[in-house]
Amino acid sequence: MSRTLHGKAVVPGEATGRALVSRMPITLWGGLNPATGEIPDPRHDRCGEVVTGRVFVFPHEKGSSTASAILLEAIRRETAPAAIVTAATCPILALGSIVADELYNRRVPMVVLSEPDLATIGDGDQLTVFPDGTITITVPDSGS
Repeated sequence: MSRTLHGKAVVPGEATGRALVSRMPITLWGGLNPATGEIPDPRHDRCGEVVTGRVFVFPHEKGSSTASAILLEAIRRETAPAAIVTAATCPILALGSIVADELYNRRVPMVVLSEPDLATIGDGDQLTVFPDGTITITVPDSGS
């Protein structure tokens, strides 16, 4: 079964991956290891998880202006998420993806959804993000 959500593309692009859903905001400075893609923050609900190749879903970015540099480095090292979906525009975070596109011809698409729509995404759902901000969600079959 699949369904479609319509958001705003902050950084347009196309990506597919399993959702890694956090219900907590995150700061990438100290909250994402760009060498490994792991979330090392012991206070974060996804501590120990790896974002690499996943569609990272979280309410909003918090904190540091260095988030763009952390994301840029993760993109360079190919440890970044496939896409980022949030409920708030994160200009500093978007900057990292935009600069990576200029420097490395690689970007992480970013989409902003309403909070109610964001809450409907389940951990492990298969998401496809499109350049216009549309997201197709396929819920994995519970029998497989």
